[in-house]
Amino acid sequence: MPQLVLEETKISQAIDRVVDRTFNMDFSWDWPGGVAFFGVAEAYEATGEMKYLQSIKDWVDAELEDGLPRLTVNASSIGHILLTLYKATNEEKYIENAIQMADYLLHDAERFGDGVLQHTVNGTKYQFPEQAWVDTMFMAGYFLLRIGHQLDRDDYFNFGLKQYHGHETFLQDDITNLYYHGWDHLGQNHMSGIFWARGNSWAAYTMARALELIAVQHPSYMIIQGSLRDQLSALVRLQSDTGLWYTIVDDPTSYLETSGSAGIAAALLTSGKLYNKFIQKSIEGILGQIREDGSVMGVSAGTAVMFDANGYKEVPYKRVQGWGQGLVLAFLSLLLKRENNN
Repeated sequence: MPQLVLEETKISQAIDRVVDRTFNMDFSWDWPGGVAFFGVAEAYEATGEMKYLQSIKDWVDAELEDGLPRLTVNASSIGHILLTLYKATNEEKYIENAIQMADYLLHDAERFGDGVLQHTVNGTKYQFPEQAWVDTMFMAGYFLLRIGHQLDRDDYFNFGLKQYHGHETFLQDDITNLYYHGWDHLGQNHMSGIFWARGNSWAAYTMARALELIAVQHPSYMIIQGSLRDQLSALVRLQSDTGLWYTIVDDPTSYLETSGSAGIAAALLTSGKLYNKFIQKSIEGILGQIREDGSVMGVSAGTAVMFDANGYKEVPYKRVQGWGQGLVLAFLSLLLKRENNN
């Protein structure tokens, strides 16, 4: 297998630019900031740059001045940042608020079937009764695993595992091994029936990171590892020559999309050297989407489960988005970690 060729200084400089640009954006306590600052937290872990941690801390402290807002499944992604801050500072307020969010997911969040979390977002305008969206694997499932592992709370950890297994059951296609964007339990269908790039990255990235927390002797390890193995095997065969993936991963007539590509490439990084040639292409493709000011371009706007393929193709990708910044930082940070651990 070919060795990865990368310039560590170039990667570090790209991280720094993307972090700086991220803090020139405005976020409320919701998933765009949750994903953006998750990426910054990963950058802190990879580089040890205290300014990254301080910037996250300043934002969270200001937001917590008037307490937690209304909780939703998607906004639970902010919990990731609280866990990083607690680990770094040992300040109780961070873990206390993270516990409130985990308790909400465990006891109060809407669910269907055998305890699968229903996709919920801020505001009452948008309701998705008994729908599972693949986004939840990152926003809530991975957060529950992390807090359960960090606090040795089996109730959180096991409910997080339930989300992985439930979403695999409803969303992973047993022919292609790709993940659908959503499942409508009332209608018993996958709605648009689309294999969306960022959706596949939510699944792949969080399954890869989940395996770091689950004992290899646990049956869930084998379930999640098998799902991820088959998904990645399918995804590498759909990568474009640019190193990016199409926003509908199996439709080359759809546009190339950066955030999903970064999440998929980050998941590939956890497979040792097996996928080095695909990762190598992704490095150049993703770096090519970062402007000099740190803006990550080619990122699709917030995307509901659309009506059909044309809906996904028409989602705009002109603007800088928090989830694009965050997923690119997650990829670049894993690159640095892997390079430094070799």
